[in-house]
Amino acid sequence: MNTINLIVSDFKKYKKYGGNFFTIVFFTQGFWAIFQYRIASFCYSKITLFPFNFLVKIPLILWQKHIEIITGISIPASAKIGHSFYIGHFGGIIFNANTVIGNNCNVSQGVTIGISGLNNRRGVPSIGNNVYIGANSVIAGKISIGDNVLIGACSLVNRTIEENAVVSGVPVQVISNEGSKGYI
Repeated sequence: MNTINLIVSDFKKYKKYGGNFFTIVFFTQGFWAIFQYRIASFCYSKITLFPFNFLVKIPLILWQKHIEIITGISIPASAKIGHSFYIGHFGGIIFNANTVIGNNCNVSQGVTIGISGLNNRRGVPSIGNNVYIGANSVIAGKISIGDNVLIGACSLVNRTIEENAVVSGVPVQVISNEGSKGYI
């Protein structure tokens, strides 16, 4: 998908949860954050020739920092996020620069996706499609989250989770195999 199609898919996802064009574009911080990410990601990947990359990246970094301060949502341009991405609530969302998130995922407030581990287990999570991440969850380490996973609120995910699992706790435990259907 190109950048315009990705932005449209994100907008349609926000519209699905309610609101009109005006409220989504002008009053929804999650949409602002994902919109700036899409533009920044495009610029970082397409403009690679020096000095143009330097001239574009400086204002882009300042714009990203401005959006991060306003929204409390930090999504680096180097992260990889699939289509139809939805951030449910304002604030406290931090993604590592190497984060990989699949298509049609929902993230709640207070979520951290970061680096953790030692030696060859050190790394950043890879998150599948149709994943719901509950409020104040932490996902860290060189792990994989399968498709259709639901991560409960206030969970610490530090191990690989198979698809269709519902997990919760610190550290997480699989509590069901019903997946994220109904949450996405």
